[in-house]
Amino acid sequence: MISDFNDPELSGKYLGTITKDFVKISDILKEASYQVRSRKFSDFPIFPISKEIQPIGQLLLGKEDKNLDWNYYITYVDEFVQRKLIADELLEDFQKAYKNPDEFCCLFVMDGVFTSFVYIPYPED
Repeated sequence: MISDFNDPELSGKYLGTITKDFVKISDILKEASYQVRSRKFSDFPIFPISKEIQPIGQLLLGKEDKNLDWNYYITYVDEFVQRKLIADELLEDFQKAYKNPDEFCCLFVMDGVFTSFVYIPYPED
């Protein structure tokens, strides 16, 4: 369920454009993640990304606004459970696999039928 960087479809088709975007906006995503956690909304912020408008989360950065390849949304694990994207019985597995949000950004890549969680390390300050 949780993807890593070895997913060949992710690496080949998506990682380049995601990385190109991420360099431009990682500070914004890191701050948004910090705000979600510090305001006690959730310990598990998730950034759904897609090239099309989609219903999960709230739009944080539109691709046209920032000259990006992807639209970036913000939500947290509760919405994934409510929408049955993460089954109740798998929530604990997700939480154990979730990487340190001070060091990694949790993206949920959506492109047609392809969906995958991916963790991208924030650049070192």
